[in-house]
Amino acid sequence: MKKNERKRKTKRKIKMKLVLLFVIFELTFTTITGPFMLYYGPFKNAKTTVVGAAMTTYSLQWLATTFLSKAAIAKIMSTQKVDALVQNNLDGVKVENKDDDSIERYDVKGNKFEGYILIINDPTRLKVGYTSLLGTEGQLTSDIAKDNNAIAAINGGGFKDLDNGTKWTGTGANPVGIIMANGKIVANDITDVNKKTEVVAMTKSGNLLVGPHSLSDMKTVGVTDAVSFGPALIVNGQKTITKGDGGWGIAPRTCVAQRKDGAIIFLVIDGRKLGSLGANLREAQDVLYDYGAVNATNLDGGSSSTLFYDDEVINSPSDSLGERSVPSIMYIESRK
Repeated sequence: MKKNERKRKTKRKIKMKLVLLFVIFELTFTTITGPFMLYYGPFKNAKTTVVGAAMTTYSLQWLATTFLSKAAIAKIMSTQKVDALVQNNLDGVKVENKDDDSIERYDVKGNKFEGYILIINDPTRLKVGYTSLLGTEGQLTSDIAKDNNAIAAINGGGFKDLDNGTKWTGTGANPVGIIMANGKIVANDITDVNKKTEVVAMTKSGNLLVGPHSLSDMKTVGVTDAVSFGPALIVNGQKTITKGDGGWGIAPRTCVAQRKDGAIIFLVIDGRKLGSLGANLREAQDVLYDYGAVNATNLDGGSSSTLFYDDEVINSPSDSLGERSVPSIMYIESRK
């Protein structure tokens, strides 16, 4: 009996080793061949999503550049269409709720994402804030918000690392484009006043500007607060993404929009975590459209995406350290 029992134990050990070896082989095989199957197999939608997410996140670009040529990446990115609609006038929005202090909060949920909506009924409360260490160091969205006595805030415009000029990297010290706050330009690398670039701006009368506008345009319509980012997602009630998903892949998102009655919409979608992988630009666009947005734009997303409300950060920033330092925010001033 003992001899037979030893044989059975030996056979079980051999089987377990074979199973373990098979599992190791499968994992190794999948790790090696997976990227090639993704990029060179029949999975067109998955390939487009992964390439878009990688190329708009500097630290992850190697996921695409390791396996694909620049020409192949450019071709994939070009299949995603964002229409360059121009916001020619402000007649589509009539501010109806000035002096309304109310803010509405909603949870949003998609197939693979969760997020939050704030609706601020008085658009004249929307302002731009910026780091007190501009040019040296960014600050957390929540800290800039508290410095400005804000009841709510989202992260704002983009920034770059001066060492290599790469956008969306660095400490948030060096903004890209313009930062205007309370009618004063505090940062600007746009030298041609007539050159149209992607901006997010508010006029004194409470109208949100999105998409390409020049410094001259903004001066003409009385812009008081602005940051640079895009693309615009809805312009004059029309969606700008009509083909593909927008080309930026799946990631955390921050957006700002305005309804026909003037109310401002903050949208922040969590990503890169279990339960909420993130959203593509088209999905963010559709959420905003469903909430009545007639003008809307994308802001800096990824690790920067932060929603501050009522003295706390209510979303879950994707950075392992929590909030990321940024150069600018869009905030709602408190009237308490």
